[in-house]
Amino acid sequence: MAREFFGTDGIRGRVGQYPMTAQVVMKLGWAAGKVLASKGNREVLIGKDTRISGYLFESALEAGLASAGINSRMLGPMPTPAVAYLTSTFRAAAGIVISASHNPYHDNGLKFFSTDGTKLPDDVELEIEAMMRQDMTTVDSADLGRARRVDDAAGRYIEFCKSTFPSSLRLDGMKIVVDAANGAGYHIAREVFDELGANVISVGADPNGLNINKECGATAPDNLRAHVLLERADLGIALDGDGDRLIMVDHRGEIVDGDEIIYVLAKARHANGTLNGGVVGTLMTNLALEHAFNDMDVPFERAGVGDRYVMELLKARGWELGGENSGHVICLDKVTTGDAIVAALSVLAVMRETGESLSRLRAGMQLYPQVLINVPVKEKVNLDENQPIQGALTQAEKDLGGSGRVLLRPSGTEPLVRVMVEGKVANDVQKICQQVANVVKEALD
Repeated sequence: MAREFFGTDGIRGRVGQYPMTAQVVMKLGWAAGKVLASKGNREVLIGKDTRISGYLFESALEAGLASAGINSRMLGPMPTPAVAYLTSTFRAAAGIVISASHNPYHDNGLKFFSTDGTKLPDDVELEIEAMMRQDMTTVDSADLGRARRVDDAAGRYIEFCKSTFPSSLRLDGMKIVVDAANGAGYHIAREVFDELGANVISVGADPNGLNINKECGATAPDNLRAHVLLERADLGIALDGDGDRLIMVDHRGEIVDGDEIIYVLAKARHANGTLNGGVVGTLMTNLALEHAFNDMDVPFERAGVGDRYVMELLKARGWELGGENSGHVICLDKVTTGDAIVAALSVLAVMRETGESLSRLRAGMQLYPQVLINVPVKEKVNLDENQPIQGALTQAEKDLGGSGRVLLRPSGTEPLVRVMVEGKVANDVQKICQQVANVVKEALD
C-alpha cells in the first residue's frame, strides 16, 4: 500500500500545513491508538523537543490517543533516544516523539518507537496508514484514555546514559563544551558529563521555542568550534534538536563528523577484540572510511540513507556499530537507536582508556573532500528516467576518473534533491558537484 504519512523518519512537515496540523495529528493519535489497542497494550509515552508547536501537537496527540482508549504518559521535553529507552523500560505499547529533529522551529513531526525501543515495524506503520482512511470514532466514556506526567523522566535517562560509561572511569580534569542546540537535551546533556566529573561549559541550553537548531548544535558546529577555542577546552560535543545526532570538535578546533566518530569507535573495538563483526555506513559515508576499514580487514557495508536502514542492516548482519556522517551513531550493544550522548560517552571512554586526545584518535583517517548541494524541488521526481540528469551523472563519473563517487538522491524529509560528489581533489569535487547541481536544477525547473 502506498504511504501517505510515514517517511524514512516518521512524519514531518511545516507546522500548519498538511499533515502537520492539529486535526491530522489528533487523528494520527487515534489511528495509532486503535492499532495499538488491538494488540492489547494501552500505554503510550509522549515526548517532545523544545519547539513552540510542541504544545499544540502534544495536546492533539493525547486527545487522539484518549479517544481510542489509550493512556498517555507525558515526558515533556526529552531527547528522541530517551523516549526510545523509556518506552522499553515502561513496557509501553509505543513511544511517540514530537520533533522535526535537525529542522528549523517552523517544522515539526512525529517519530514512533515500538515497545522494545526500536522504530515501528513497517507492517504496523501500514496498519496506521490504513486506519487513517477510516472515520474517527470515540470509545465509551468509561473507556477513555487518561494522561499523566512522568516527573522523573530526565533523571531516569541521565542515569541510563551514565551506566553506559565504564564504571572504572571518570572525566575528572577534562574540560568539555556541550552544545545542546536549544533542543530536547538542554536540561540533560550537561548533567550527564558533569556528574561523571567533567568541567562542562554549556551552550545552546536556553530554548525559547523558536531557537532550536538556530546557529547552534550539530547542524551548525562552527558555534561549538568557537567556544572550544575560546575556552581552550579538551573537546566539544554538539547534539541536534532531538538529541540523536552527534558532532564533535577536538581541542584544535577541528570538526569531527559522524564518519570520524565511527572510525574512532571501530578502531578501538577492533584493537581490543570487542568489535562484533563489521560496521554499517550509508550511501553518504565518506569513501575514506571504507578504505580505512579495508586496511584494517574490518567488514563494511552501506545501507540507504537514514538511521532506520542502518539499523535494519546491522540487525540483518548481527553487527553492533554503524551510523551516518551526519552524526547518527548507533551502538547496538548499548542502545536501540542513535543516541548522541551515549555515542559521545563511548568516544570519551576511548580517550580515557588510551590516554589519547580526540585529535590523535581521528588522525588515522583523512576524509576525502565531499561536497553536498541541495536542490529545492516542488514535487517528487524519478531521477533515473531523466536523460539530462543521467547524462550529467555519467560525465561527472568520467571526470572523476574512478577515484571518487557521485550520488543523487531525493531527501526523505525535505523537498530537496541532494547532489553529492566525493573525490581526492577538492577543487575538482567542488566544480563537478556544481555542474551536476546546475543540470539537476535546470532539468527539474
